[in-house]
This record gives sequence, C-alpha cells and structure tokens, in this order.
Amino acid sequence: MSEEHHLELNPNKTPIYHLASFLLTSLSTIFFRPRVLGRENIPLTGPVLIAPIHRSNVDFAFTLFISPRKVFFMAKDSLFKVPILGGLLIRLGAFPVRRGTADRESLGAAEEVLRQGQALVLFPEGTRKEGLQVHTLHDGAMFIAARTGATVVPVGIGGSERAMPHGARFPRPTRIRIIVGKPIVPPSSEGRVARSAVAAKSEELRVELERLYHESMGID
Repeated sequence: MSEEHHLELNPNKTPIYHLASFLLTSLSTIFFRPRVLGRENIPLTGPVLIAPIHRSNVDFAFTLFISPRKVFFMAKDSLFKVPILGGLLIRLGAFPVRRGTADRESLGAAEEVLRQGQALVLFPEGTRKEGLQVHTLHDGAMFIAARTGATVVPVGIGGSERAMPHGARFPRPTRIRIIVGKPIVPPSSEGRVARSAVAAKSEELRVELERLYHESMGID
C-alpha cells in the first residue's frame, strides 16, 4: 500500500470523518432514501467482518447506514484516482485493493483492522457482479475471519444495481432496501484451520447472502 494511501487505524470518528460521512450520507439519503432492517445484528464491540452483496459502485456508501461503529473497508484502487472521491474515501477509513492480483498488502491491512477489534466491510464476491444469483464466493473473507476470529455479518442491498448499473457514469434516484443478516461464526481450530472448513463456511455465507439479497429485492 503506497504511502499516500496509508491506512490509519483510528477507531474514533474524527471531525474530518464526521464531515465526510455527513456529506456522503446526506447525498445518499437524498438520492436513495435507504431503509435498513436488522442493524442490531452487527455487534457493537469486537472484530466484525461486514459482508455485503455487491451489485453497484455505490454499495460502499450504504455501509455507513448499517452500524453506529466506524467501519473500514477495501475499495478498488481506481476509485482513489478520482478527484475529491479519493481523498474522501481515505478519510472514511478506506484502503485500496488491486483487483485480479494477490494483493497481500491490502489483505494484511484487512487483517490488522480486525485484529485491533474494529469493523471491516469486505465484499465476499470479490468484485461487482450482476444477476439475482450469488455464485461461489472467494474464500478470502472467511479465511480472514478465521485468522482473526471475527464474526461475519452478511448484508443484502436491494436496488443499488438500478441506482447505478454497470457502465453508468452517474447514479439515478432509486429507493434502496438494506437487510442485515444474523452473524455467522467463523471456522476455528486449535491449529491451522482446514481449507475444507473455510470452504464450508463460505458456502454458508453464500446461501445466506443470496437469501438476504432476494429479500431486499422483494423476491420470494
């Protein structure tokens, strides 16, 4: 991670954080009128990995609505090159990840967030997807949770793909519905956690993520 994108693990909401958060949440409220159900499922203390569905570039903004905690999150590195947005993301606790590579530096930062007992947002699908089905997840989210003992909380976000579909340059006003699921306990072991155990928990997360997504979209 480059020096200009250095992650400061400050659990406190600084004045700059409050200002940036206020601006982003105000704009999100005006454009998307998000409704959140199940926010009580996110623990208020201890390490927690918040795992949302990912259907739009605006999904990260909705993580600010689902917990009173300060959250840290990965975001694709190209977003940090956008004027104003890049600086805003850093002040909101974001750090870049290079897609399509084994970005060990970003994974190390993600682990450090959780080892210090903080809340981390990580999209378990790895990148933005399309469609109603959640396909096999990368094991990265559950692997990090297993290494740090972090609780995993799945989140369905309905409507964001209409708010800013793939290829769109600007968002459009759309009602967003967010449903926070029950926490999932990560795999544990006295020694190294077996890959099969991580894969099984990843599948549990996938199934619940798809269910929450359908519920957030109003699909039976």
